[in-house]
Order: sequence, then structure tokens, then C-alpha cells
Amino acid sequence: MKTIATICARGGSKGLPGKHLRLLGGRPLIVHTIAFALAHPALDAVYVSTDDPAIAEVAAAAGARVPYLRPPELARDDTPKLPVIEHLAAQIEAGGEDIARIVDLQPTSPLRQPGDLDGCLARADAADAPDLVLTVFDSGCNPYFNLVEQQGDGSLLPCKGGGLAARQAAPPVWTLNGSIYVWRREALARAARDGLWSVRVVAHPMPLQRSVDIDNADDFALAAWRLQDAAG
Repeated sequence: MKTIATICARGGSKGLPGKHLRLLGGRPLIVHTIAFALAHPALDAVYVSTDDPAIAEVAAAAGARVPYLRPPELARDDTPKLPVIEHLAAQIEAGGEDIARIVDLQPTSPLRQPGDLDGCLARADAADAPDLVLTVFDSGCNPYFNLVEQQGDGSLLPCKGGGLAARQAAPPVWTLNGSIYVWRREALARAARDGLWSVRVVAHPMPLQRSVDIDNADDFALAAWRLQDAAG
């Protein structure tokens, strides 16, 4: 039974048009994630789901498998990601593959390192193995300490609790960075039907500097700067 990587890259980005093919460090953004997946020994195959022929061509040239162009009903602005991954996994299985685990890698998170995935896989293989391991980071924002919400009269109150004087006293909270999701195959099918939080989820923390998720030009510039800085 195989562990596969899935990379979902829709063509119609609004925040940064053409971002998946935009050059970052001399190669298209999506190629960073494809190369990462192809180089990791725990991944048996790398698949890309896209509705865009240009992305499909670049992905295939980089070594990924692109079995089809995603149907239009799974490529709208409001299409949830989980049905897209489930559709891809089902198509692969229909071709005769036996999938045990799915590692979904977000193509807009190019700064992940092999150790980040190693940590996720180790947690997924623990005795109390969860349905899903996903990556998070500490953003410095905490609903018990420095996150507030506006009330009906316009006044502000802490999002949770009564407000704490010191951040150290607040329970730890995390921000999802979207970089890595390690799914048990059966759990993915259930979550695609019932939602992400219908399964047992645990977190693997990543550093802030590797948690850039490219959605706009500023994110892209930050990723480029950090990539260059990491290269020395």
C-alpha cells in the first residue's frame, strides 16, 4: 500500500494571477513543491490536480503525474479542497493503485523542509496515530490575550476568557499554515464528506519563517527573500 503526495493547483488565482507558474528562485512556484515531494523517500508517487493545461504541462515536465484535467465543478473559486483531493485519490485507485496514506502539499508553501514532513510522518506513525496530522505555527496572536472582537455596541472584548495580563498565562494556540497534511486514506474520505474537523486532528509545529503561504504579491516577495536568505 502506497503513500502518495497530492498537490492541488487551480489555475484561476485572484490574489496573485498565475502564481503557480510565477518564477521563484528561478523556477515556477509549483515546481518547488514537486521537487520536494519527488526527493522525499517516504513518498511513492507525486500527483498534481489542476484545471489549467499550462500548469499540467509544467508539472508533468517536473516529474509529477497529472492523470487528468480537473473537472470545472471542482475548479470554482468556492470549491473546498477536500473533495478535490478525494476525487484525485479515487481516480488513482480506479487505476489499480492501493493507497494507505495521502500527503497533501500546498504549492503556495515553498519553504518547507524534509524535516517538517519527517515530523508529520513520525506523528502519524505513533501508537496513538490520528486521522490527520497538519502543520501549524505560532503567529503570536492569542484569543485569550491579544485577540479581541467587536460587540454589538461597538465595544471590544477578548475573544476568549476574561483577558489575561500576560501572554505566558494563556493556553497555547496555533495558526494553520497549510503546508503539509498527512491523511489516513479512510479519514480523508470521511472528511471530504463531513468536514475537516469530523476526524481526529493533531498538529506538527513549524517555524514562522517556513510558514509563508503565498496568496498575494507581498507574500511572494517575502518567500523570495526568505528563500534567498536560506540559500546563504
